Amino acid sequence: MTEVHGTVRPGFEGVRDGFARGQEGDEGAAQLAVYQDGHLVVDLWAGADPIGGRPVGGDSLGVVMSVTKGAVATCAHLLSLRGELDLDAPVRAYWPEFAAAGKAHISVSDLLSHRAGLSGFDPETRIGPASYLDWDACVAALAAMEPLWEPGTAVMYHTLTYGYLVGEVIRRATGRTAGTVLADLVAAPLALDLWIGMPESEEPRFLPQFSLRPQPGEEEVLAFLADLGLDRTDRLVRSTAATFHGITEAMEAFNRPEGRAAEIPAANGVADARSLARMYAATIGEVDGVRLLDGDGVARAVAPQTDELPAPPPFHRLPATESSRFGLGYELPRPGLPMLGEGSFGHAGAGGRLAYAQPRTGTAVAYLCTNMAWNPAAGPDPRWLPWTEALEHAVGPAAV
Repeated sequence: MTEVHGTVRPGFEGVRDGFARGQEGDEGAAQLAVYQDGHLVVDLWAGADPIGGRPVGGDSLGVVMSVTKGAVATCAHLLSLRGELDLDAPVRAYWPEFAAAGKAHISVSDLLSHRAGLSGFDPETRIGPASYLDWDACVAALAAMEPLWEPGTAVMYHTLTYGYLVGEVIRRATGRTAGTVLADLVAAPLALDLWIGMPESEEPRFLPQFSLRPQPGEEEVLAFLADLGLDRTDRLVRSTAATFHGITEAMEAFNRPEGRAAEIPAANGVADARSLARMYAATIGEVDGVRLLDGDGVARAVAPQTDELPAPPPFHRLPATESSRFGLGYELPRPGLPMLGEGSFGHAGAGGRLAYAQPRTGTAVAYLCTNMAWNPAAGPDPRWLPWTEALEHAVGPAAV
């Protein structure tokens, strides 16, 4: 069985065994942290970096991909509770230029819930991987862009644009970037190793991510969508194919120092599992005297926002598949992302990262990995299943 390092408190020994089983045969490194009622009860790590040969430690750092979105959502809700951001307000109230091209009625909540019709950059903008580090170019393109579908009528994951959209609203509302707000209001009070824009001083602790699966190029995605009967010249089809290509390029960029130092608030957060679990623990309860969200804030964050919405045209014509479920900025449980059942909220990240909280059981969880092995279309990451089952046994069912 995989050699596992770290500690667990009495009652959570099965989680350690489950983590070891889940990592059996994994070529990379991983960390698992669990907080229960504000206390760290599971703190585990296993494996090594096959690129540089370094073993993972409990304080090793990695890119967390879309788990970053949950951290940004936490910032937005915290600002709302402080009276600095109205989540029901139109985006134009903070970002007047955004009202162009039929976007005057899009709300901040639409951005958080992936309903805004801006799931990717318009192909005509020529915003691609080489532009992702240029904040001003990205937000200007989105402000000028006509939505890819009627906002509020459909839902589609805003893979990279979520970070620029919500991040620019945060910047306009506070005068600070999303990374700065995260550092000041979340990371500092909780003493977290969590950044959007990693400091150069932390580079020695960083472990790169890798993938053993070939990633499709833009033309391959277009061909696949065309084979499904979609018009490859459609704006949303072209934008979706470009986004697939863009995230592949971005994953490579995040393995370079400049890609980690930039702020791409949908994807390039850097953390260890301890810090992410601690952040989520502080959204549902007090951690060393710090609580980020109150009960009303949590209830608002986890209220389903997209359950009744279809995919946008022309994707609505495809055979029904499991779709993402969103609250206000967080993912909600679904068959492919069960977390700890209904009431859980958090976010998964490309390759198999996962962080979330379950208020009913007082549990907060973070799993990070360097091997980009998870295929969401195939269901939950097999590496999650053994320790999740053990964790459910340890904390008891999330009573409805």
